[in-house]
Amino acid sequence: MGVELLPSVLTSGWASGVNAYAAVLVLGLMSRFGDATAIPAGLGSTWVLTIAGVLFLVEMVADKVPYVDSIWDGVHTFIRPVVGAGLGYLLAKDVGGYEAVAATLGGGAVALASHGVKSTSRAAINTSPEPVSNITMSTAEDVTVLGILALAVSQPWVAAAICIVLLIAGAAVIWYVISRVRSYRERRRQRRLSLGEVLRQRIVLDDEPETAARREPR
Repeated sequence: MGVELLPSVLTSGWASGVNAYAAVLVLGLMSRFGDATAIPAGLGSTWVLTIAGVLFLVEMVADKVPYVDSIWDGVHTFIRPVVGAGLGYLLAKDVGGYEAVAATLGGGAVALASHGVKSTSRAAINTSPEPVSNITMSTAEDVTVLGILALAVSQPWVAAAICIVLLIAGAAVIWYVISRVRSYRERRRQRRLSLGEVLRQRIVLDDEPETAARREPR
């Protein structure tokens, strides 16, 4: 994959994994109204912008409702990587050859990774009883996607670097949370085993006087 193509694929793939419709909508608007010649003109067509805009509005609402966001993420496990791969292909199709294949696979892989980070973190946030954290996180994701895609036009490598840092940081936080949950469950299991052993010993001790009384000669 060419050096000039790599940051665009990384950025569009990451954005697709977080909010595929926002990625398509922003890139389409840049293609149609901006001076972004590297973005395929097809993304700026009216029907693409209309569909992406409507779906973006739907996701903007669904993504802020606890548990509805997790269902939405589950459905989009199959959609976001496809969008990321499609954007990678469109960005590299004029180059052709192995670079187009690498861009397609790379865009899909990065989208799948960022989707995994998002969906896992949102599932963890849903354990909170209040909806404020969902709304805050969803809004932050939307703003970040829009900001990084806008930055990618003038500073593609900076935008790509931010995406990589966010991916690594998100994966590290998820690993930490999962390890803490596993540790907590293990401690609970050990406490239950200890409590069960105490109860068993107490039952045995309570039965000993009765057993001795039955064995005592009359």
